[in-house]
Amino acid sequence: MMTLRISATSPFARKVRIAISVLELDHRIEVSLADTYDPADEIRLENPLGKVPTLLLEDGRTLYDSLVILEYLNELVGADAIIPRGPERIEVLRMHALASGLTDAALLEVYERRWRKPEKLSEDWLEHQNGKVVRALDAIEATPFAWRGTPHIGAIALATGLGFLDLRFDGKWRKGRPKLDRWQENFSSEVPAYEATAFKG
Repeated sequence: MMTLRISATSPFARKVRIAISVLELDHRIEVSLADTYDPADEIRLENPLGKVPTLLLEDGRTLYDSLVILEYLNELVGADAIIPRGPERIEVLRMHALASGLTDAALLEVYERRWRKPEKLSEDWLEHQNGKVVRALDAIEATPFAWRGTPHIGAIALATGLGFLDLRFDGKWRKGRPKLDRWQENFSSEVPAYEATAFKG
């Protein structure tokens, strides 16, 4: 059985967990919590970067970086369920890059406030990262990600990114973005794995 190492509040780990459920691979992958700040946690041996998500394969190999894991899972089911082939592939990867980029920027804001003493906070850095989040959200509000049936990786990445903004920034992203707000509500109702993998902490 494969094992997915995660943390309870990682949006990138949640993205993979949703994909696992959507692809009906739950019975083949065990989920295991990792403490990336604990030097004794084996995550540092499993992944030299000590990051989640990390997927431990049955043959002893490990995969890391959420996109690499998603590519592997998509191939594992022998279909183009969450990453299409052909002309649509680049567009879905573009959407994934935009959604993951806004999530990464939001995470960097969290880290800045968490790891620096208040008197050493860089407001310029926080503004720089927040600008990425705002511009990405506005771009997606103008043209929300389209998906039908099984959500592709772009939609999954966006849903988890918005969920992370709800967790760490009190859902302020919703103000002035009614289309994106409706999109998120629709994803939540259409994809049971979204609520099943809700952030804890």
